[in-house]
Amino acid sequence: MNGTTMRAISVPSWGGPETLTPADLPRPVPGPTEILVRVHAAGVNPVDWKTRATGGFGMHGEPPVLGYDVSGVVEQVGPGVTLYRPGDEVFGMPEFPRQAGGYAEYVTGPARHFAPKPAGLTHIEAAALPLAGLTAWQALVETAGLTDGQRVLIHAAAGGVGHLAVQIASARGAYVVGTAREDKHALLKELGADELIDYTRQDFVTALGRTVDVVLDSIGGDYGPRSLAVLRDGGTLVTLPSPGEVPAGAGRGVRAGFTLVEPDSTGMRALAGLVEAGRLRPVVETVLPLERAADAHRLGEAGRTRGKIVLSVREG
Repeated sequence: MNGTTMRAISVPSWGGPETLTPADLPRPVPGPTEILVRVHAAGVNPVDWKTRATGGFGMHGEPPVLGYDVSGVVEQVGPGVTLYRPGDEVFGMPEFPRQAGGYAEYVTGPARHFAPKPAGLTHIEAAALPLAGLTAWQALVETAGLTDGQRVLIHAAAGGVGHLAVQIASARGAYVVGTAREDKHALLKELGADELIDYTRQDFVTALGRTVDVVLDSIGGDYGPRSLAVLRDGGTLVTLPSPGEVPAGAGRGVRAGFTLVEPDSTGMRALAGLVEAGRLRPVVETVLPLERAADAHRLGEAGRTRGKIVLSVREG
């Protein structure tokens, strides 16, 4: 490689994890209002393997490169950028829903799609935060308006979005109920959960009754319709998988809707503030080198990960 190319993991064709292919690709150049970031770590998310399997929206490049979450160091700034300068440490999920191309040594994106990396996080930890953290923040804080004293039910509480949602809700003074297997309860208690339900042994509807103000559903299927039964009058159900998973006919003043995460520097800075206050920390269960992206997808698709999987792109 030389100064005009970079290591990356491309997707020449849609299919299984084996389609993820190491490649030397042209190094991107930042345009006006963009920055070039030397990637140290890239987060792995369910949307990555769903896109790899069937294509999806927001793909660009030939061949395309997956990856939304990145943490790294500003290498170059484009015309008009005043927020950052070379050498600044940043993290973000630029371009979403377009692919940022995070499974690579360099990415470009709008400067305002990034935020300064919290000093208390490594690049590995910071790369685990943007997409899942912003999803939880925008769903709970901006969409549901979660406030002090409310009761919130978080499904898949130990997952990538869930474990961050637990901490965000706890930091806002909510009473946090989570669904997760029993072997994950100790971790979730540490993160701020007040009550936990092992969904393999107990029906959350029977356990809770109509006592919840907000439900965050990242699972879909029958979880949405069943969750309506635990919401108080005027409560809010936020669905993450797709618009088609929003149950109809909520009634009782209940709001039910779909939300899709958006790049937002303000939200990123709010997350960083919680990190710096000791109220939020991403849990990284597995770190793999960039070249093992296929193994990261296999592990993620198994559906038993606590927290996040992260690819290490560069040491340090």
